[in-house]
Amino acid sequence: MATAMNRVDLDGRPIRPITICMIGAGGFIGSHLCEKLLMETPHTILALDVYNDKIKHLLKTESLSWNDRIQFHRLNIKNDSRLEGLIKMADLTINLAAICTPADYNTRPLDTIYSNFIDSLPVVKYCTENNKRLIHFSTCEVYGKTIGSFLPKDSPLRQDPAYYILKEDASPCIFGPIEKQRWSYACAKQLIERLIYAEGAENGLEFTIVRPFNWIGPRMDFIPGIDGPSEGVPRVLACFSNALLRREPLKLVDGGQSQRSFIYIKDAIEAVLLMIENPARANGHIFNVGNPYNEVTVRQLAEMMTEVYANVSGEPALEVPTVDVSSKEFYGEGYDDSDKRVPDMTIINRQLGWNPKTSLWDLLESTLTYQHRTYAEAVKKAIARPSSS
Repeated sequence: MATAMNRVDLDGRPIRPITICMIGAGGFIGSHLCEKLLMETPHTILALDVYNDKIKHLLKTESLSWNDRIQFHRLNIKNDSRLEGLIKMADLTINLAAICTPADYNTRPLDTIYSNFIDSLPVVKYCTENNKRLIHFSTCEVYGKTIGSFLPKDSPLRQDPAYYILKEDASPCIFGPIEKQRWSYACAKQLIERLIYAEGAENGLEFTIVRPFNWIGPRMDFIPGIDGPSEGVPRVLACFSNALLRREPLKLVDGGQSQRSFIYIKDAIEAVLLMIENPARANGHIFNVGNPYNEVTVRQLAEMMTEVYANVSGEPALEVPTVDVSSKEFYGEGYDDSDKRVPDMTIINRQLGWNPKTSLWDLLESTLTYQHRTYAEAVKKAIARPSSS
């Protein structure tokens, strides 16, 4: 196990063990971050969430080396009086809690706004009042649409990176009209970013803001009815995974022409660990965390996933592997979309020396191998389970 004695930060200073209050520890990102912290650092985690399914393997501590370094607290931050006390107990708070599923943005806009802005206000307040450092997870969606998307389709300027590369300290945040409630998420996330930044400027809050660009990997979202609720529509990778597992065509919303950059969760967690352990370099900064080299259209992603899954599963691809659906049919009224999301990596590379490593093919292979195994095990259990009739 790693010890404080043999760990140093980027400037060569010894890293002292700290206590981390992690809000949303039971989710996709939280589960991977908990694993990283427990297996490679001496830090202690106060894990807060409503569910702990994705970190159960970390909580059976009797036979594990970190048996005294993680405590799970089942709570909902919007109505639990224990929150401030837990933040006070920690040196650092990491806020991962959010509604962050695109299908919810225009069908549950009030829940989306409350979850991503209103419910985060006490977290920021308690960190400021108790002089606690905060790492807050935002989203690449705060950028909205690129400047390039407003240019004529045949304009040569569309090829100029200045019109679509997204920079933390320079790119504008361009959202659609109010009736396009899909932007409720991005707007709420932008406003909490502005509030955190203002708390830093006016009241001395030590903060770091993370803008994830499509982090994917094992345990992302859910396989409906298998490892999560059966209702709802997950994000694109899980949607495509579910279709592949069930041998159904992959649904391409509006032709799958939107472009996205995908990064492997384990690469992204390396970046977060650097933020945790290098506060002098991370405080006061907003960081894009993504992989600009893994940019594809959603249609290209579907084609690649179909090929990777055939290799992983040994099953032939469907004769008709994809079908086109409208955004209105798939997401409902009020949906809108951004065209491209390519992160500029200058600031995080300068401050933390971090760059992503994993190719899109490799991260899809890892993720789909996990999904295929999980689904096969669940089906086997379901077949073996005696009928209740």
